[in-house]
Amino acid sequence: MTNLSQVEALLFISGDQGISLGDLSRVTGFMKPAVLAMLKKLQTKYQDDPDSAIVLLDSGQNYRLATKPELAPLMKHYFEVPLTVPLSNALLEVLAIVAYKQPLTRIEIDDIRGVQSSGSLQKLTVRGLVKTAGRLDAPGRPFKYVTTDKFLDYFGLQSLDDLPPLEKNDLPDDLANYDSDIFMQALKRRQSQQKRD
Repeated sequence: MTNLSQVEALLFISGDQGISLGDLSRVTGFMKPAVLAMLKKLQTKYQDDPDSAIVLLDSGQNYRLATKPELAPLMKHYFEVPLTVPLSNALLEVLAIVAYKQPLTRIEIDDIRGVQSSGSLQKLTVRGLVKTAGRLDAPGRPFKYVTTDKFLDYFGLQSLDDLPPLEKNDLPDDLANYDSDIFMQALKRRQSQQKRD
């Protein structure tokens, strides 16, 4: 693991919130001038590689990775196309986590799932099922995510109080072995119960 790869990893994991120069320095233990030199090296590396889709953005010493501007039409198409298809298991998994644990950050969702969730969160945001609701008072000031009124309408709920109760083993405290279909299973149980009533 090189010094440069450590900085790049932190940029990657910070997602669209980015990470400040100060936080990069604190987390890695590198002096700010050294971090700035590594950031410049990464920026040049991305710009000079025609096969790289990545660019490093600097907004007032807050750094984040993004796709190159010329790829914008492709990215726009990617996020528009799924609007015509049902929610995938990955989207349902992220939506269930947000629904039952809100508000929470992307990093917290990633920790629960064990995989990156930024793409799923963007798709759910485009669909209007989740939104950001402030920022966590922590390094990088990550966004907190919550469900929307459209989420309630989509699942036929009046309020979050109408979320189907989870059975004791559905959502363990440590969230290990999380089942991606948990939300749909709970909804089906609720619908079955309503039919019996």
